[in-house]
Amino acid sequence: MNPNLKLSKRIHEHNLTNKVEYLNLVRRPSLLIYSLCFTIWLSFCFLFASNTLKSTFEHGDSDYPEQRNSLNQPGNGRPETEKCDLSKGRWTQDARGPLYTNFSCKTLPYQRNCFLHGRMDRDFLQWRWKPDECELPVFNPRSFLNIVKGKTMAFIGDSLARNHMNSLLCLLSEEETPREVYREDEEGKTIIWHLPRNNFTIMVLWSPFLVSASEMAVNGTETGGFHLHLDRIDESWVQKLPALDYAILSATNWFFRPNYVYEGGHFLGCIYCSDPNVTHLGPDIVIQGAFRLALKSINDCNSCSRIVTLLRTFSPSQFENGTWNTGGTCKRTRPFAPEEINNGGLDLVYRNAQLAEIDNARKLGEEKGRAFDVIDVTEAMLMRPDGHPGLHWDNRWNKGLSDCLHWCLPGPVDTWNEFLLELLQRHSSFPLSS
Repeated sequence: MNPNLKLSKRIHEHNLTNKVEYLNLVRRPSLLIYSLCFTIWLSFCFLFASNTLKSTFEHGDSDYPEQRNSLNQPGNGRPETEKCDLSKGRWTQDARGPLYTNFSCKTLPYQRNCFLHGRMDRDFLQWRWKPDECELPVFNPRSFLNIVKGKTMAFIGDSLARNHMNSLLCLLSEEETPREVYREDEEGKTIIWHLPRNNFTIMVLWSPFLVSASEMAVNGTETGGFHLHLDRIDESWVQKLPALDYAILSATNWFFRPNYVYEGGHFLGCIYCSDPNVTHLGPDIVIQGAFRLALKSINDCNSCSRIVTLLRTFSPSQFENGTWNTGGTCKRTRPFAPEEINNGGLDLVYRNAQLAEIDNARKLGEEKGRAFDVIDVTEAMLMRPDGHPGLHWDNRWNKGLSDCLHWCLPGPVDTWNEFLLELLQRHSSFPLSS
């Protein structure tokens, strides 16, 4: 059978057996009259989801108007959030749920549609991030698009950069449906989307190390390990910088492989290799070196007249009882409290390595008219072991393996874009190129 027909059949069967599930509220029959009746019936059956449906059909501005209008509109100053450290806080219960569903978002990727792949629990959607020092406004797609109208934004990094972008596309689709205008390959390593009504272009640029890297091979077979050069930038993303107004850097997770590291023509050592006579390097040292060169390349870009660079900090994998290849799982259904994350361990070491380099880049950027800031999500995501796909992803090529690295959509990853919107508002007066 044609694979596309098999996939369509699978999705159709899933819809029929789960039509009363929370996230399938917006499924529409072909005839308008039945669609209207079905929607009315569901609204009575699922009163607890009314705010989510309101967001889906009214594009977001009508629910919670006081909060959105007072804190989330550009130009209001928002003195409370302007000085607030968004990274420190806790997850609090919120029955309103997400702003979109796996049916209302037409751009949601198949792999991240955890409910389509059988996830049954929904409680993980009923939590919001509450910073210690302020209230973080609910994401407002109209406010976001008002800021980025006529601009171009790129997410630069690995598959988690794509996860971040896909979350943003779903949130923005409540206001305008994005159109895919370019895809480099079937894996979607480089994709460009456009929102024509707002003339906003958004893309993901694949660069898992940010620096130059070549995969090692043994007898013609790729090994999964890489040769990394900390003094050579990956030109594939740097050459696109002049066209960008916003660059969001986030590569980290590919550093946890048997990688061999070079600088200035000299071999420095390796990460996670078994060679006895080789210097063993901590991933944090190499991550810091890669971000140092990446941020320097942005500051040195002579044809980048104005650009806002945001570094999204390390997002931890949360495997328990093993790793990706050894049967590790992530079956939790509730967030951790701050006191349960044991100070973050090495995850915060990797995050701190990134922060050290963004601080240096910010100081240099001020002299050149460049803006740098941090989307600091590490501590918040350390508390969300419940937000990963686990077994509920497109793992047809990796049967039985859990994905405890990426994030379900909708899910906790949507909070990254609430952080992003807040930072864009702080930098909304920055003179971007036109």
